[in-house]
Amino acid sequence: MSGILLLAAVTLFYAGYNIFIKVSGNHVPADATSTIFATICLQLAALSTSLVFLGFQATKGGHVFGLTGSAYMWAAVAGLCIGAAEIGYLYLFGGVGSLPVMPANVAIPTIVSGTIVIALIASFFFLRETIGLYQIAGSVLILLGIAVFFMKSGAQAH
Repeated sequence: MSGILLLAAVTLFYAGYNIFIKVSGNHVPADATSTIFATICLQLAALSTSLVFLGFQATKGGHVFGLTGSAYMWAAVAGLCIGAAEIGYLYLFGGVGSLPVMPANVAIPTIVSGTIVIALIASFFFLRETIGLYQIAGSVLILLGIAVFFMKSGAQAH
């Protein structure tokens, strides 16, 4: 599979993740005090997908599955981050406790766009990658776009 097709597939799957976690949040009962079981269900489904992929690769043969300790450690750190994000998503979308239900058309673009800016900053400072004027300009535009999502129109202001 070419890099562009894989990039498109990952983008589609990530969009599905964002949309379907909102759909899950829409089904949280008003008297719920936690969404942890939905988060665990999500993680078990992700684990199942990985196990099926592992099985497919193992039956094809010719793969080296051993990785370095650092690869496993950083994968675990990434897993901690996504687990915490999933819990937060379901609280935002489920309106658990005193939180208002956040619409997907505000939360998802804010989270995904904010992730782009954070990743750019982290890639520069922690990964030592070079960034150019276009990436900086794009990040500024993203931040302005996030601000627009939270602006009230003049007609709504009182």
